[in-house]
Amino acid sequence: MDVAAFLRDLRALPGYGGQIAHVRSLPQREAAYREPREPLSAPIGNALRNAGIEALYSHQAEAVDAVRDGHNVIVSTPSASGKSLCYHLPVLDALTSDRSARALYLFPTKALARDQSRGVAELEPSGRIRHDVFDGDTPVQDRARIRRSSRLLITNPDMLHRGILPNHQAWYDLLRRLRFVVVDEAHAYRGVFGSQVANVLRRLRRLCRRFGADPQFIMCSATLANPGEHAERLTGLPFRVVDIDGAPFGGKEFVLWNPPMTDESNGARRSAVHEAALLLSELVLQDVRTLAFVRSRQAAELLTVWARARLRELDAARSARIATYRGSYLPEDRRRVESDLFEGRLTGLAATSAMELGIDVGDLDATVLTGYPGSVASTWQQAGRSGRRGGRALSVMVAQDNPLDQYLVRHPESFFGRAHESARISPGNPYVLKPQLLCAAYEAPLMEHDAELFGPDFEALAAELESDGFLQARRGRRHLAAQIEYPSGDVDIRSSSGGYFTLVDDESGAVLETVDEATAYTQLYPGSVYLHQAEDFLVSELDLETRTAYARPA
Repeated sequence: MDVAAFLRDLRALPGYGGQIAHVRSLPQREAAYREPREPLSAPIGNALRNAGIEALYSHQAEAVDAVRDGHNVIVSTPSASGKSLCYHLPVLDALTSDRSARALYLFPTKALARDQSRGVAELEPSGRIRHDVFDGDTPVQDRARIRRSSRLLITNPDMLHRGILPNHQAWYDLLRRLRFVVVDEAHAYRGVFGSQVANVLRRLRRLCRRFGADPQFIMCSATLANPGEHAERLTGLPFRVVDIDGAPFGGKEFVLWNPPMTDESNGARRSAVHEAALLLSELVLQDVRTLAFVRSRQAAELLTVWARARLRELDAARSARIATYRGSYLPEDRRRVESDLFEGRLTGLAATSAMELGIDVGDLDATVLTGYPGSVASTWQQAGRSGRRGGRALSVMVAQDNPLDQYLVRHPESFFGRAHESARISPGNPYVLKPQLLCAAYEAPLMEHDAELFGPDFEALAAELESDGFLQARRGRRHLAAQIEYPSGDVDIRSSSGGYFTLVDDESGAVLETVDEATAYTQLYPGSVYLHQAEDFLVSELDLETRTAYARPA
């Protein structure tokens, strides 16, 4: 992409009013290569060469060596640095030489899990290492076969929490032979979600220990200030940190864009979504493959509507090359959009943070960030989605009309000079740990030595659960009380909301998407206009008993 020429074109647009507040040029960097101390097995080495990879970056080789040395490893390098090979290579290499070994891959989203399943298939084309995705979308008729024969299971923390650990008898063969646990996008596990996942991983370690296994953990994360500390708090184990990036970087122009004033008397500015739509449409006009991030579902739909409307005036054929992507879409709709972007049928995509994680959508030349994402780590994670081919790329952050965004565009050094944040979790928080202890007691009675896994507050919290009647002590063990049937089903590790609603097309009966309870109450009430894939729907009914909203195109 000729970034300088594009910026000149923007300045020449009618109505341009000096929105480019600052341009930061990020320099190009050459790759640093290195070979592992011991060569990879012939099948894996051949698969790498067939994929066009002749040498490993230095951080990839360092990670392979550290895993082979028996360390738990966390790789914390920027987007597009090839982190997936840091776990694919040592895991597949070990599973090739040890036919009894098993591995578990955990991803925070279903889309990322299925994307990395394709990566496994490319590196192990012979099919000797049976790998499967096991999540809520897995057909019921396939699940028994997967439990019996899968050597590399790809899933998410939710399915591990609710489907695998409580039914560990059915997964005995996997758990007793488990050699590796891979946790990708570890920076996503922070706050309440991360605290819950930390306890799920401790429950996994507890069951593996009962079955005679002691799996090795490999984690990958975007750049964090505390990758080693974060990995250790997630698992309760020591880690080796690999954080020196050896991947090449083609350089980037990072632009801070401030929307023009609409009312100087009160300091109001034009909508950041409107400005992002202008940028996205201009990039699509020049056939620049672009991902535009927004902060909300509604903003994603509006950005697509406005960018399409502008393109219909300038080049109608290109208006169909923009789409919307958000996590509440049905799985088949998300995969269709991902495929269309990867294969070039789409040039521009307006997306929520659901696209922030490393789903492979091919090479992108530009990213547009609609508002400051809230953290330095998320900013660079989103901006890093462009420039994967090694050529010079463009990222634009459009400031919103709020004090923080306006401060950052006026003081660019405070933005570009700011260090990445630390990821914080609190696995011992009693509101998190107590329900997780009930889940653990369902899987196996709690014992005194479980304090080693669950921390210093284990005994006090277990005693509270016992006095409240949730646990019953017998012969030094605490068993789950008989009246509690399936505690994992009552613990939502991602949210404290009351579940999800389904949006249905009132005319065709087709399911359009699922939304969380808060969104249903605030955006799907009768009479509201709801945007779905950039089309207007008028909501006619919100049925609270069946948790279904009905809408028709309007």
